[in-house]
Amino acid sequence: MSDALRRDALGTPGVVFLVLAAVAPLTGIVVIASLGIALGNGGGMPGAFLLAAVILVLFGVGYAQMSKVVTGAGGFYVYVTKGLGRPLGLVAALIALLGYNCFVAGAVGTSGFFTANVVEQVFGWHSPWQLWSLLSAAAVFALGRRGVDVSAKVLGVSLVLEVSILLVLDVAVAVRTGLDVHAFTPGVVFSGSVGIAFLFAFNAFVGFEATGLFSEEARDPHRTISRATYTAIVLIGVFAAFTTWAVVSATSVAQAGQTAQDHLATGDLVFSISHTYLGSFLTDVMMLLLVVSLFAALLALHNSATRYLFALGRARVLPAALGRTKANGAPYIASGTQIGFATLIAAVYALAGLDPLADLTASMTGIGTLGVIALQALAGIAVVAFFRKRRDPRLWRTAVAPGLGGLGLIAVTTLAFFNFPTLAGSDAPAIALLPWLLAVAVVGGLGLAAWLRSRRPEVYAGLDELGLESVAS
Repeated sequence: MSDALRRDALGTPGVVFLVLAAVAPLTGIVVIASLGIALGNGGGMPGAFLLAAVILVLFGVGYAQMSKVVTGAGGFYVYVTKGLGRPLGLVAALIALLGYNCFVAGAVGTSGFFTANVVEQVFGWHSPWQLWSLLSAAAVFALGRRGVDVSAKVLGVSLVLEVSILLVLDVAVAVRTGLDVHAFTPGVVFSGSVGIAFLFAFNAFVGFEATGLFSEEARDPHRTISRATYTAIVLIGVFAAFTTWAVVSATSVAQAGQTAQDHLATGDLVFSISHTYLGSFLTDVMMLLLVVSLFAALLALHNSATRYLFALGRARVLPAALGRTKANGAPYIASGTQIGFATLIAAVYALAGLDPLADLTASMTGIGTLGVIALQALAGIAVVAFFRKRRDPRLWRTAVAPGLGGLGLIAVTTLAFFNFPTLAGSDAPAIALLPWLLAVAVVGGLGLAAWLRSRRPEVYAGLDELGLESVAS
């Protein structure tokens, strides 16, 4: 047993597969894009995806420079500590734990619900969602012990399959109906509830920021992580915009919002279009691949959440056992703890008789999204502060671009906070209170910093040693 992750386990494609699987392209189009069209700016949703990508590329400029200087399994927790100091670094750590662990708990419920639903529709076999959630969690636990390279291979296959079926649909719409360029005109993009549209657009990118979490396991991390970051942002933005363009063109840009609203209750906008353009067989294939996509997202998000637990355990902020790894470099205790916690949350909802989609997914995925976007915004500020303290002369790459990206992310975080019921898809009073967990994380992080400084000064001092620094290039 050791406290070292496996070195040189991932190249740029492996890291990209891990983060794109967390984004789950098929799930993003079937669920997130459809919600954005229905509740946001209708036929202008493709433009919202492109503008979100531009903001995130600006953020990614600074993030890429940071990844060339600092490597560490703690991702944004390490970056914020380096840029803004130990107290805010611990705030970032608690926000990360809140966001990613809630995300995984929601994904356990989502995977179980949709798997049960698809199995019934395609094969006619009725089964409880709890069974599929438990099987999904068990599979994640098994893969988590095999090492990150095994997960990357599984996720790579899943990613290729789900992207392929959507590209088939895109081409079918383009050939039979054509793609309407009016979707990208300013009058359409900035119509309707454009703030909600941007909120859902950014939701579709959640997961790309995990590139830095795998820096210790990447080959030549000073190049691999920056390349993977740019690749992930561009691929997500272009693919989401192009596929959503096909969707709104199939319904007509002018009627896209109303058509999506008509399918809101059943959530089958994309499947209905697929049935028209691809037929029942390929639509069934798409539904089955949705199950694969959801499991891939669960596995990828679990890997991200696990590395935050591992990093905090290795730093002795959390129990040191979480920082142990197997001979293959797998952080097996952190992995088991993480998926166990997520499964326990899902079990509590199930035993309470709550709905897996309207209650479990809505609450956990909603607060998970808010937490991760807030973490991105905090990291954007930290990147600028890190390089300004070092008087880095590359103003565009280390100040202007990441500063603009950070401001955009702060605006999105604010939108998410004040429109949380829409983001979560629930008007329940209890869910409306969940955003205040961010305030709890902030107070908790500052309190933890004060406690460590007073009671465990050696641990507190060691936080400055997080990550490995090299000379910027």
